[in-house]
Formats: sequence, structure tokens, C-alpha cells
Amino acid sequence: MTRTTTWIITAFSVALYLFLSWAFEDGLFEGRSLLFTIVLVGLIVAAGVFQASRLGDTVVQTKTTAPSPDLRTPGQTDDPRIWKLLMGNTYWAILWMPVRFFVGRAWLAAGEHKVRDDAWMDTGAALQGYWERRVDPESTAITYDWYRDFLKYMLDNEWYTWMAPVIAVGEFLVGLGLIVGALVGIAAFFGTFMNFNFMLAGSASSNPVLFGLGVLLVLAWKVAGYWGLDRYLLPALGAPWKAGDLFTHHRDTGRGSRAEQPGNA
Repeated sequence: MTRTTTWIITAFSVALYLFLSWAFEDGLFEGRSLLFTIVLVGLIVAAGVFQASRLGDTVVQTKTTAPSPDLRTPGQTDDPRIWKLLMGNTYWAILWMPVRFFVGRAWLAAGEHKVRDDAWMDTGAALQGYWERRVDPESTAITYDWYRDFLKYMLDNEWYTWMAPVIAVGEFLVGLGLIVGALVGIAAFFGTFMNFNFMLAGSASSNPVLFGLGVLLVLAWKVAGYWGLDRYLLPALGAPWKAGDLFTHHRDTGRGSRAEQPGNA
């Protein structure tokens, strides 16, 4: 990785965000939305400037080499080099910023107006009406009868009264998490889960695009939020198979305090 390569990645990321905003969303270059678009583009550029300044004239080798034959796990397949870099190298993490910002902005906008709507947050009438339209015998939106029956069951039992605010707040939090880069893999997973259910209910809209991009963010969870809070959260929290600094520090501190107690020398 060099400073020139960083500038190329940054320029591509800016172009990608502008393309996604133009091709798959409306109104992002108008009014107040234009200001938000400029801010997000500015954050991508700022990340590129910061990385380029840190690199200077240094050349960082980002090649991924396969382990020697005697160290390979029997039956284990290898991944292409570009895939390893995109999914696990922080020097390439700028490429995930436009995807994060686009998907996060869509969820934030969808959730923001719902959390201010009494029909979502108090009575659940908005979700009730949506389900009623989907289970209508005259409607052909739903492909699978079992899912229609599932919606009918939730409707009959008035689940919309508590599920509507959960959806509204969930959409808002997914969008916020993706934009600030906090636990991106988890946020993207719940986003794709909602996209999946909306599509099963027969709602296309932007759901197919958000679902596809969300899956990529789930796969890139290790670096997608590097230019965000995950830069600090993931090292601190770790992963299920490896504790982070926060937990290992506590264990080390605990062992030290016990060793200093009388009788533990």
C-alpha cells in the first residue's frame, strides 16, 4: 500500500458512494440531503487524507501469502488474494465506507420518521395496516402461503402493538450503527434480516439492493467499521473465539490481585 494507491482507493470510494446515491435512491442531492451527502463524502476524503499522510513515502506490503504446504490444514481451501485484502486488511477499509454510508443512511431515514410517528411507536396502526394489505386474499404480493399464514397469526394476536416500535427503533439503530461504524457486522446482519422479511412480504422497493450490500458488510465485519468506532470497539471486545483487550485486562488484573493477597504467595 502506497500513498498513491490510497488516493486511488479514496477516489473510487467517493465515486462509488455518489453512484449508489444516484442510482438507487432519490433526493440525496437536494436540499438538506445534499448537505448530508457532502458531509459523508467529506468523511471518505478525510479518511483517505489521514491514511495517505500516515503512509508518507512508506510502502506497506499488503500481500497475503498462503502458508507453507506443511502448515496447511488438510481439506482447507484458500481464498483469492483480493478477497483477503477486502475482507481483512485495514489499509483497504476505505472501500467499505461508501457501502456503509449508503446502507446506513437508508436505514436511518426509514427509522427516523417512524420513531416520530405515533402510528408506529404508540398504537402500531401503521404496521397493522401493512400486514392487513399483505394478507388480503386479493393480494398476490406474498409468494409463500406459510409466510402469509405467519403474518395472519401475528395480526390476529395483535403483535403489531409491540413489534411496530421494535421495527422503528431497530431500523434507526441499524442505520446509526452503520454510519458511525459501531459493530457493523451485527448492525448489517439485523438490517439484512429485516430486508429478508420485507421481501418475503412482497415489498421490493430498495430491499434487494440493501440486502445485497448488507451481506457484503456482514462478510467484511472485521474491517468495514475500521474508519469508525469499530477501530476501537473490536480490539476491546474481541470475538467469540478470542477475548478482547477489555476482558483479558480484567482477567490479568484479577490474577494479579489474588496473587498479592495473604496466603496466595
